[in-house]
Amino acid sequence: MIIAMDGPAGAGKSTVARRVAEELGLAFLDTGAMYRAVTLQVLEQGVHPSDGPGCARIAEELELGFDEGGHILIEGKPGEPDIRSRTVTLNVSAVSAHPGVREAIVTQQRRIASALAGVVAEGRDTTTVVFPDADHKFFLDATCEERARRRALQESAPERYEVILADIIRRDRLDTTRAHSPLTRAPDAQLIDADGKGVEDVVREILAHVGRPS
Repeated sequence: MIIAMDGPAGAGKSTVARRVAEELGLAFLDTGAMYRAVTLQVLEQGVHPSDGPGCARIAEELELGFDEGGHILIEGKPGEPDIRSRTVTLNVSAVSAHPGVREAIVTQQRRIASALAGVVAEGRDTTTVVFPDADHKFFLDATCEERARRRALQESAPERYEVILADIIRRDRLDTTRAHSPLTRAPDAQLIDADGKGVEDVVREILAHVGRPS
């Protein structure tokens, strides 16, 4: 079984997808973490995020995987928490917009999924490009303000709300307007509005659609 989930930055996709995977006994495929891993390597190797060929080369050469807990492995080593740094967050949309990067990572995503009995995958183009024939598709959404509020709480930095909001709006613009694999809701993806809902509420809603309510 393949369950694919897309949505904008800060909508809670990773947390929800991980919980859904746990409930169904499936592997969790954090596709966003893979692009963050590439971005981390781009920055560490001194390649500019706007350098398409340079970023693509790194994505093609990089060996990515996941541990049993669904956490990213970069060349066999843990990528957390480095891939969640502020610098990576500011540059991941630019790096992941390059067609060469996306093609290389999509190939790895499909390879990883093919070796597993079932996965719950989340990202920006998971339902439209990576797994267009997924058994179940969802688009998890929330307002920019709600996403910024949640992220500020996660970072225990309510004073950074306006900065976080501006960054989310910027990332939405980059993700939805990029030429290759833009963020968009697939016609057959079930819309999940996460505004005002807790993680478990969203998980139950998704499980109900899948047919395995918790």
